[in-house]
Amino acid sequence: VILLSYINTQLRDFYQSLDELCKSLNINKEQIVQKLSSAGYKYNAGLNKFI
Repeated sequence: VILLSYINTQLRDFYQSLDELCKSLNINKEQIVQKLSSAGYKYNAGLNKFI
């Protein structure tokens, strides 16, 4: 839940896409997507957040 909150806050406040966030923070997009997916969350590009 902490990861979800952090990622969504970063997306809301600083980044226009998950790709931009991952590139800027030098993190692996697939790992983030997989971790949050295993907790039941999916990235919604239109809303730019995990729901």
